[in-house]
Amino acid sequence: MSALQFEAVKVSLKQDKTGFVLTLNIHPDEIPEELMRDFVGARYGVAMVRIQDNETATHYDNRVKQAGILGKTHSFHHWLKTVQGFDVENEADAVEAIHALCEIASRTELNGNAEAKARFDAMLNEYEKWKDHEPF
Repeated sequence: MSALQFEAVKVSLKQDKTGFVLTLNIHPDEIPEELMRDFVGARYGVAMVRIQDNETATHYDNRVKQAGILGKTHSFHHWLKTVQGFDVENEADAVEAIHALCEIASRTELNGNAEAKARFDAMLNEYEKWKDHEPF
């Protein structure tokens, strides 16, 4: 599978009954011919990266995904038990501990709640430092 690559500018974002509609402005010299020929309604897998003023890519952190991965990690379970004092036996216990430490009701809050993001980042930083020094 080959990917279509082009630079585009976000023009608008609106919502209708089926979801969100993203409008992009693509320079005529940038638009792939395949995109022009595909029928309206064609499906695409999309990966996008925001270009900063210095032409580098913007880094995004998906904390929801990170929390999901951590919940399955045995060394994280051990850290929650030994350092944080939680009774963690499985993934569900780890998720409850993450909720408590980040003061959230759902992991989805980690991508929108600035205070929850900061608490999660601090927790992750502490865990990473511990993991680097702990022979687990």
